[in-house]
Amino acid sequence: MERFTIPGREEISANNQTIFDQLEKGLGFVPNLYAYYAKNDTALGDYLTLQNRKSTLKAKEKEIINLVVSEYNQCFYCISAHTALGKSHGFTEEEILEIRKGTAGFDSKMDSLAKFTRSAVENKGKATENVKEEFFAQGYSEASLIDVAVLIGDKTISNYIHNLADFEIDFPKAQRLETAQV
Repeated sequence: MERFTIPGREEISANNQTIFDQLEKGLGFVPNLYAYYAKNDTALGDYLTLQNRKSTLKAKEKEIINLVVSEYNQCFYCISAHTALGKSHGFTEEEILEIRKGTAGFDSKMDSLAKFTRSAVENKGKATENVKEEFFAQGYSEASLIDVAVLIGDKTISNYIHNLADFEIDFPKAQRLETAQV
């Protein structure tokens, strides 16, 4: 089957055109994932509102969740995008590959977050007691737990959109874990 197409600016609603202009100004381009959302009149704005909500989590912590969930859901678009974003937040290639496996042995707090996230997605929200205990022992709160769950949902939405539509990846392609030298 042929890939689904990415709409051009002239093919979307006026509201989405405004969002495209903001993305172009802020990011320098409109990522294909966001452009694909614009095929629906409200989905792009709704998704960006969810994605940009205030959180107890720092940018690096969000990238851990994004990478773990995207790897679990096998969304190579989001893996590639968040590999690039992870590097921009200071993670090395080796650290990113480790995070994608659900661990972060280079930092105990980040490790607890990666393991908690992986356990939550693997067990459909029922993270194991030991990873929950470690998550809280590392200083995360119940508000953080809620933020992790919201971000898992956020990332799962975009993973599913790409996995269903399989449009072109417009970020540098990340290594596949099975071929990476870790």
